[in-house]
Amino acid sequence: MDSILKLNGAINSFVWGPPGIILLLGTGIYLGIRLGFPQFTHIRFIVRRTLGRAFSKKYREEAQQKGEGDITSFQAAMTAVAAVVGSGNVAGVATALVMGGPGALFWMWIAALIGMATKFSEITLGIRYRVADKDGNMSGGPMYYLRDGMGQKWLGIIFSILTIPAAFVISAVVDTNTITTAFMEKIDTPAIVLGIILAVMTGIVIFGGIKSIGKVCEVISPFMGAIYILSGLVIIFLHLPEVPSAFGQIFEAAFNPQSGLGGAAGTSVWVIMRYGMARGIFSNEAGLGSGAIVHSSARVEHPCQQAIWAPVELCIDTLLVCTVTGLTIILSGLWNVGESLSGSALTMAAFDKMLPGNFGGMIVLASVFLFGYSCLITWYYYAEKAVEFFFGEKSKPYVKVLWLIMILIGSVSTLGFVWDLADTTNGLMMIPNLIGLLYLGGKVAQLKKEYFNEQLPIDKAEREAKKAKKIQQ
Repeated sequence: MDSILKLNGAINSFVWGPPGIILLLGTGIYLGIRLGFPQFTHIRFIVRRTLGRAFSKKYREEAQQKGEGDITSFQAAMTAVAAVVGSGNVAGVATALVMGGPGALFWMWIAALIGMATKFSEITLGIRYRVADKDGNMSGGPMYYLRDGMGQKWLGIIFSILTIPAAFVISAVVDTNTITTAFMEKIDTPAIVLGIILAVMTGIVIFGGIKSIGKVCEVISPFMGAIYILSGLVIIFLHLPEVPSAFGQIFEAAFNPQSGLGGAAGTSVWVIMRYGMARGIFSNEAGLGSGAIVHSSARVEHPCQQAIWAPVELCIDTLLVCTVTGLTIILSGLWNVGESLSGSALTMAAFDKMLPGNFGGMIVLASVFLFGYSCLITWYYYAEKAVEFFFGEKSKPYVKVLWLIMILIGSVSTLGFVWDLADTTNGLMMIPNLIGLLYLGGKVAQLKKEYFNEQLPIDKAEREAKKAKKIQQ
């Protein structure tokens, strides 16, 4: 076991050391420049075309009749949100703060803001190079744009091979482990019993395929995110005078390691960046390419029609949900207790302390369950598509069985090593994907220009028509 830990540590130090972080940030900045930073320059248009239309019954009914795909654009987006809003938002942020101090949250924000262009590119390419099987079901993602866009089948194979253990570790083990650990902290329940319950609940959904997954996530994602964010806003409102000081701690600690105490004492800027970036990418997936796999199932007429969900996803995941977790822990002062509290237990303790009545921990417990369960059903789809690319369609039943077995294993795993292994699999998975994005950046820029040149005038005309109608009324 010691040899495995040392090997994992060595790989981890490389992929999340200066080489990996420079590659990740450099790719995001390069793509942002090529695309004109649409996450900033076209933010109003993006919000109107995503959240502005998402809850319009008329638009959603019309969208079901347009384009090719297995599920609606909204269902694909909510499935992707369900995949990213998971254990990383609760336990991952807590672990990052313990190991890297408050400054780790700042680097999560940076990873998200820069990663918006990265994920926009991943989704665009995933849909552009997606393929349909004999039954008309869509498959897409990095393995397809590495093979068909870049012309490097071997890179696509490497990505799919890396995705398989990443999916099983990141979700089947980590999410299950986080749920069982949280429940055992609050309720005296055997871990294996919780594992069996999760395996049964997951099996019911994943045997129904992507359409079943999409329908469940369409309901769960908005609900679970809203409850958690609302709870965080209540905490911020109740402790408003202390909020500026908390933000001051975040910005100071991001560049001044000596301001970290307790578990984060003696850290360097690179260590702070490493934990912030690693946990940020674990949470929002920008750079991994995994989100493009589910977005490739969306029923759309143009790749960028779905890609504009990327900034919205990262905003919800990191700038809202992760910030709620991080800010609550910093305001509570519990991040500074060393490793006696970590993961979901730390987040529950912080919510209990900051919300009156000591019911904050129960809100976190419910959120951990919903976040983790949604990841279990969505990351299964990633694993299935990766295995299918490598072994063919006949492998699907075996993936389902193995996934449920890994959920049982995850329920009794050790948290520390699991998180380190998740960081390693994430880092390895992003390398071939980022290489592909750098090579295909010009293609993304071409598709983005094509889409925005067509849609921006239409959007302007729609807004002017609405203004004229209001004036007449």
